[in-house]
Amino acid sequence: MNDAPLLEQLHPAHWKAAVGYANGIAAAGRLIFVGGQIGWNGDQVFESDDFVAQIHQALDNIVTVLGEAGAGPEHVVRLTWYVTDKREYLARLKEVGAAYREVMGKHFPAMTMVQVADLIEDRARVEIEATAVLPDA
Repeated sequence: MNDAPLLEQLHPAHWKAAVGYANGIAAAGRLIFVGGQIGWNGDQVFESDDFVAQIHQALDNIVTVLGEAGAGPEHVVRLTWYVTDKREYLARLKEVGAAYREVMGKHFPAMTMVQVADLIEDRARVEIEATAVLPDA
């Protein structure tokens, strides 16, 4: 591995600063793709129907899967969020941010969020998929 950082944020100098996400990320290494994670635990049991609690659990699930490859939240280069209620997301943004930072730290990859009509699991309020890059040894 060379001296270049694993992840490089891509942000045009003349653009307004991105808050809570990156416009782009450049990375090199082993790619890890984490399928959509919802707010249930490893036994596929929902412990809460609360929107923020499900976000916390989905992010925790992502970190757990990443751990299987020897990666962590700092290796995530992209998150795609599917939410069933964008108004609740916006109304609870501070709580969402706190849950995010608790699990992911202050690492903000490229992100996309989409409101969807429904998710496959009836109790799911959010689904999040991740792409990570683990540096070459």
